[in-house]
Amino acid sequence: MPSIKYIFVTGGVSSSLGKGIIAASLAKLLQSQGYSVTIQKLDPYINIDPGTLNPYEHGECYVTDDGAETDLDLGHYERFLNVPTSQANNVTTGKIYKSVIEKERKGVFLGKTVQVIPHITDEIKERIQQLGNTGEYDIIITEIGGTVGDIESLPYIEALRQMKWDLGQSNVLAIHLTLIPYLSAAKELKTKPTQHSVKTLMESGVQADILVCRTEHEIGDSIREKLARFCNVDKESVIQSIDASTIYDVPNLMLDEGLDKIVLKKLNLKSDIPNLDIWNSFLKRYRNPKNKIKIGLIGKYVELQDSYKSILESFIHAGSVNEVEVEIISIHSEFIDNENIHSKLSQLNGVLVAPGFGERGIEGKILAIEYVRTNNIPFFGICLGMQMAVIEFARNVLKLKNANSTEMVKDTLFPVIDLMQSQKEVTNKGGTMRLGSWKCELKDKTNVSNIYDTNIIHERHRHRYEFNSDYLDQVESKGLIASGINSETGLVEILELNNHPWFIGVQFHPEYKSTVYNPHPLFVSFVKAGLKHSKLI
Repeated sequence: MPSIKYIFVTGGVSSSLGKGIIAASLAKLLQSQGYSVTIQKLDPYINIDPGTLNPYEHGECYVTDDGAETDLDLGHYERFLNVPTSQANNVTTGKIYKSVIEKERKGVFLGKTVQVIPHITDEIKERIQQLGNTGEYDIIITEIGGTVGDIESLPYIEALRQMKWDLGQSNVLAIHLTLIPYLSAAKELKTKPTQHSVKTLMESGVQADILVCRTEHEIGDSIREKLARFCNVDKESVIQSIDASTIYDVPNLMLDEGLDKIVLKKLNLKSDIPNLDIWNSFLKRYRNPKNKIKIGLIGKYVELQDSYKSILESFIHAGSVNEVEVEIISIHSEFIDNENIHSKLSQLNGVLVAPGFGERGIEGKILAIEYVRTNNIPFFGICLGMQMAVIEFARNVLKLKNANSTEMVKDTLFPVIDLMQSQKEVTNKGGTMRLGSWKCELKDKTNVSNIYDTNIIHERHRHRYEFNSDYLDQVESKGLIASGINSETGLVEILELNNHPWFIGVQFHPEYKSTVYNPHPLFVSFVKAGLKHSKLI
């Protein structure tokens, strides 16, 4: 095998064009030809990570096995490749500058003036090549966040320029994703924005090797030829990325366009026919459901679907397994009350109460859980959703009036949810939660042990508060069973309700581990329960 190959994906004209999906789709095609591939994301913002960012600001914060709080694009990478990512797969400007400043304080630079070039760009290149140096991968795909021309992105583009010279043109490839807008008044596609975007990239010293053009309409040969001529690429390197009904269509669309072939040709690597049999089997089931169910997603960020991206994708995976179309009904927990709860929930086949932080909207979540518990509607609580299930059970079954979490009411009389002991001395907010993969032991003959078909699982966490085990005997005596426990810490990780069709709350985030090739068993089982419920109403 020749030296490690590096592929960079940059964006122009507009944000949110789907660089992450193009990167993941290309990686899927290369992986399906036998290459070992990983993807990393370079985020230009100065935050150390997205862990302290509001979901309205940034969308979902994705968590890896090793506890990295990362950009949501890493979720796409894992869902497409079925390969775990790590701390090294997400780099921010905050991490870069923090590392360089710490080195300067230690005297690593021997008194030299610390500058963007070479010190910041060297740090960026070191982070990019860190994955390559492991020896695990043939190809590293690096997505550079933002768009060319952004001040924040300039050091990353400069690092790309330097790597092309350092490693050679055949070892470093630049793919530029851009927009071909359609003007309805003129009834034509316009190439000028792409031309200007490529020109801006060239002003930074980087020539795009391949153009991937997002478009609502077929671009045709004439536009390909025009872009090739004005952007200094060959015609076969102008790739159309037309709007798709689902992100899971994109690998096949890129295969039809020959993106993988032209990439491998430019990198002097052997090209083969990708094996997408499992992928296409998933798509076939997804496109041809035999049944349909409605699942309510209750949260306080439902206006922004990216806030629950991994949950939504997990339902797609689980729906395909069950050959069921899962219609997600987004319900804002802040607007649930006794007057409207029946109209909002009665026709649903299942309810998932989403994770989150803070007291806004929690009473609506508690009302919803009481409704589904007493009306035998399948319930799935994730992280805060599990905690709200405990509070509802304590209030309405154990009759512990005003039971609550100390996150919401510090001096609550019945703190059935409390701050973890290890968190009580923590003052910094960033990167200090219980993060990453932790072991959980499942009790025999429980619903979850049957679902997982094992007694030991490892799931990813992101929380500070936990079930207060002082109340364990009380809740179990009334049928809410701690069916999953971390034996080392004694923390309750899973609770399930006896004598209910499907009622499970988990402290961890199962949505982070669901992929096309390995849909998460909890989501698969929950959708199956929803299907069974749909046949009863």
